[in-house]
Amino acid sequence: MKNDHPEVRFGKTGILLINLGTPDSTSWWDIRKYLKEFLSDRRVIEVNPLIWQIILNLFILTLRPSKTAHAYKKIWRKDTNESPLLYFTRSQAEKLKSKIGNNKIIVDFAMRYGNPSIRSKLSSLKSLGCENIIVLPLYPQYAAATTATVCDEVYRCLMSMRWQPSLQVIPHYESEPFYISALIKSIEKKVSTINWKPDLIISSYHGIPKKYFDKGDPYHCYCHKTTRLMKEKYKSINIETTFQSRFGPQEWLTPYTDKTLENLPKKGVKNLLVICPGFASDCVETLEEINIQGRESFLSQGGENFDLIPCLNDSPDHINLFEKLVTKYI
Repeated sequence: MKNDHPEVRFGKTGILLINLGTPDSTSWWDIRKYLKEFLSDRRVIEVNPLIWQIILNLFILTLRPSKTAHAYKKIWRKDTNESPLLYFTRSQAEKLKSKIGNNKIIVDFAMRYGNPSIRSKLSSLKSLGCENIIVLPLYPQYAAATTATVCDEVYRCLMSMRWQPSLQVIPHYESEPFYISALIKSIEKKVSTINWKPDLIISSYHGIPKKYFDKGDPYHCYCHKTTRLMKEKYKSINIETTFQSRFGPQEWLTPYTDKTLENLPKKGVKNLLVICPGFASDCVETLEEINIQGRESFLSQGGENFDLIPCLNDSPDHINLFEKLVTKYI
């Protein structure tokens, strides 16, 4: 037999953490490119695609990149010239690799939109000999516009592979005890470092259009489940659920975070903490929308103290959660 068989690497398992995504820079064109990919996703925008593409290209992608770039510039990490989401997602993968990685287990990360792409990372893992790939979408509460669209892209990439690896996708983990415990510890840590007593904790999740919920998306229920489990474990301060980041004129899940922050001081809530359990990493939605815009709104309406509890980011508790989630699939 001739010894001319192409070299084939095999026998390894790849673990791929996948987050939402980030523009490559704060430039207008990079922001526009990112928004175009994100807002062209049929899972994210469920309207007639022909009509939507006209609206998207003529209006939104002309006007919105400047506003979005302004927000990103406020939170951009100048030391590493990257978004916080990219910084923390990379760090999460590196720290998980240090805990469970070896010559048979390869840990990496990708973004659903932007770079590094899911396609490039799946191709890389396959070329390194990963016959089995475990995908962990970094969305604790399942929604069609988040977890499902990650799966869509993973499946599309596999369709182009001649030799497909086996695939396992870790589902939502909104009630995983390690996750709830990590959230509680993050609350306790923040409360221990401030010199005022919170009247309330707002648990703010990214919103979705109400019609998605009416069609059967379970996201709303999963968010309330996470809050309920936090309240059962942490009874010192009341916790209430709200939804942020609505876009467009249609009704989204309520109550709205921004309206709640405006109205709380009028109801006697003067000292407020906000936690964002649905985000695996701090990003423009937590650092700019909540900690800058939300803070200003609350304080301008008569609030006295406001603070944001950081996302779990690359904390030891978060990495332990990831280890717990992935090892049972290896």
